[in-house]
Amino acid sequence: MNIMNDLNSGSLETLTPGQCLIVQARSVANGKIQLECAEKLESSNSNNPLSIFNSSDKRFTSNARRAWLTAEPQDAEKLLDLPAGTLTQGYSENDYGHSVKPLNILNPKVGDLNLRVKITETIQPTEYQMMNLETAAKRKGKDGDFITHKGKYIFSNADVTFGEPVHTFLEGDAVTAHAGIDASTMVDITADGEILS
Repeated sequence: MNIMNDLNSGSLETLTPGQCLIVQARSVANGKIQLECAEKLESSNSNNPLSIFNSSDKRFTSNARRAWLTAEPQDAEKLLDLPAGTLTQGYSENDYGHSVKPLNILNPKVGDLNLRVKITETIQPTEYQMMNLETAAKRKGKDGDFITHKGKYIFSNADVTFGEPVHTFLEGDAVTAHAGIDASTMVDITADGEILS
């Protein structure tokens, strides 16, 4: 069998913008798996002197964005042209108690189609995002200030797609000093936000 998608052909450490990596498979309910895909996006800080002069400092570099694709293990093996049993056997428990299997497949393909991660930002949160505002809304760094678009929180959704992804990013509001912002007043799930790309 000619294996198109080689196991252990890449890593998160060597991933560069424009490449996608299937990091691992995770066993989930009903006999299904989730394929964890990662992709580093082109940095919007490439013209920022602070970012350039601190490029070896991990705090100034962006991590890979993640998206999960739920699949039937046998279907995924066939579509990714992997040996039988690759996605049904050999799982072990990780530090979080999840049953996972490392794959590290660089630039995965289904036939002639590349799998990629697509990012869509919106001001309309999902129910989960609404219930988890503190961790789901976009921030300046892990514990930084919230980033808003037209006064509304920005939420980022990642999906796995075929071919070159067309990302949607919302322009952040100008930075102003805010004290005592009530998070519940900044979310309007019925508002239609302007989408910029």
